[in-house]
Amino acid sequence: MTQFDVDAFVERFRDRAAAVKDRGVPPVAGEERRLFIEQAELDYLDYSLVGSSKWEIEDECLVLRIPLKK
Repeated sequence: MTQFDVDAFVERFRDRAAAVKDRGVPPVAGEERRLFIEQAELDYLDYSLVGSSKWEIEDECLVLRIPLKK
């Protein structure tokens, strides 16, 4: 089994956040466009939160500490 690399895991979320932020809106209109933009905003929020986290192991559990203030 492959060793779990937490730093690489967190980095993948940073990369995903950047990809969502940089991607364009496909040629959709109306309600579909609004839904696409809302989903992109949620994706960016989720990915950037995990991507900004600090981690540690506590009681054999991975704990991600996500800063809530800038």
